[in-house]
Amino acid sequence: MDELKVFTGNAHPSLAQEVCEYLGIPLGKAEIFEFSNENIFVRILENVRERDVFLIQPLSSPVNKNLVELLIMIDAFKRASAGRITAVIPYYSYGRTDKKDQPRVPITARLIADLLTTAGANRLLTVDLHAAQIQGFFNIPVDELTALSILSDYWEEKGLDNLVVVATDIGISAHARDIASRLNAPLVIIEKRRVGNIDTTETLNVIGEVEGMRALTVDDEIDTAGSLVGAVDALLAHGATEVYACCTHPVFSGSAIEQIAKSPVKEVVVTDTMPVNGKRKLGKITVLPIASLLGEAIHRIHTGLSIGAMFE
Repeated sequence: MDELKVFTGNAHPSLAQEVCEYLGIPLGKAEIFEFSNENIFVRILENVRERDVFLIQPLSSPVNKNLVELLIMIDAFKRASAGRITAVIPYYSYGRTDKKDQPRVPITARLIADLLTTAGANRLLTVDLHAAQIQGFFNIPVDELTALSILSDYWEEKGLDNLVVVATDIGISAHARDIASRLNAPLVIIEKRRVGNIDTTETLNVIGEVEGMRALTVDDEIDTAGSLVGAVDALLAHGATEVYACCTHPVFSGSAIEQIAKSPVKEVVVTDTMPVNGKRKLGKITVLPIASLLGEAIHRIHTGLSIGAMFE
C-alpha cells in the first residue's frame, strides 16, 4: 500500500487517525491553519505525486469553514500532481437542500457537488446521504456507505424483545425497513410536517401499532432533536412502553443535548461520522465507531475491489 495516502483536515482528525490504524499506514502530514484574516492555508508536507490520496473531512460544524478547507485541500493536492483524489465526506452537509421545493430557492446539495468536482476531486466516499438522488448531482464516481449494519448489530446484541422499528418520517422509511428486517421487527411510520424554513416540525400521525411495544426510532441525522422529541412523545401517547433512538449523524445543534436529556427517550445510539466530543457525556448517548467501515471502503477502492460486497 505504498501508493495509498490518507490525509485529514481539521474537522475530525481523530476519525482519520483511527482509519489509518485500521489500514496500518501512517496519517499523511500536512499543515492546515487559518490566518488572522480568516484565510485558510494548506501545505502538504510529503510527496504525493501519482499517489492515491484520500482526504477525510466531514462537513460538520463549523460547516462552511470545513467545506472551504476541504476545497482548498483538494486544490493543493491537485496542484501537487496527486494521481487520484477521493474526498471522504462521512457527513455531507446541505443534503436537505436537494430539490427546488419553493420558488426562488437554490439546490445547494448540487452546488456543493459542483464545487468539489471543480476543485479537483476525482471520487466521493460518503455515508448515508440525506437523499439518494444527491449521488446523481456528481459527474464523478460516488460510493455511498451505510451505517445500518453497525446500528443493527448493536440493537441485535442488546436483545430488546417486543420491539417495533419506527421511521421518523416517510423519507427514511426504506432505511428503517432494512433495520426492521434485520431485527425481525414490524415497521411503523410517523407522518410529520415541517413548519416553514425553521427547524420545527409538527407530528401528525403514527401509522402502525405501537401499543404495549418497545419502539426504536430510525433517522439519518439528529439535528436540533425537535423531530426526535416529538416522535418520542407521540409514540408514548400511542401506548409504547419505552422508546429508543438511533441515527447515523449526530449533528446535535442548538439545544439538542438539553432536549434529549429532558426527553423520556431511553437511549440514543449514533456513529462518529462527525465529532461528538463532550456530547457523549450525557448518559443516554452511545457512540459507535465508523472507522472500520471507512477504512475497509478505502482499502477496496484503492485495490479495485467491490464496495457493494461489503454489504452482501
